[in-house]
Amino acid sequence: MQDEGGELVDGWLVEEEMPDFIHETVVVFLIELFRVWLRSNPRGFVAGSEAKYGVLPTRGRKPDVSVFLPGSRKPPARGLVRVPPDIMVEVVTPTPRDGRRDRVEKPQEYAAFGVRWYWIVDPGLRTLEILELNAEGRYVHLVGKAEGLISDVPGCPGLALDLDALWRELDELEAEA
Repeated sequence: MQDEGGELVDGWLVEEEMPDFIHETVVVFLIELFRVWLRSNPRGFVAGSEAKYGVLPTRGRKPDVSVFLPGSRKPPARGLVRVPPDIMVEVVTPTPRDGRRDRVEKPQEYAAFGVRWYWIVDPGLRTLEILELNAEGRYVHLVGKAEGLISDVPGCPGLALDLDALWRELDELEAEA
């Protein structure tokens, strides 16, 4: 999976989602948010959608955003990442196959890999969900919001996420010229 496009699923290279400009705008918004926050918290790292993770022996994934929080193990500088980040974010694309993958398949895989927080951002529904891995190895729903400010982001002290600002940016993108 080092140099191939797509994600490895049970030994097969599966075509990955085809992100559009809305999807990428959300990804950039979140990466910028995390990078600014991490500047005051040295030794944290954020990566975009080309970081490749070996989440299970026969599964490889490329989350839209991944975050290693300060004090966590560092990811390797090169190659396949086998260290779970603290946060993995998926931005849902508007196809049923991709929605199923982000909401059903990936949470199971990310939980087995040991990712503490899993975020699902759905630009179509204008929602954000944050799930946390519990002691039994399953995700529990912590946050579900469609608007407003999330001033107490789980696992990220001092980080505030303004959903209204994110949705305004998407509105500007979708507005007719």
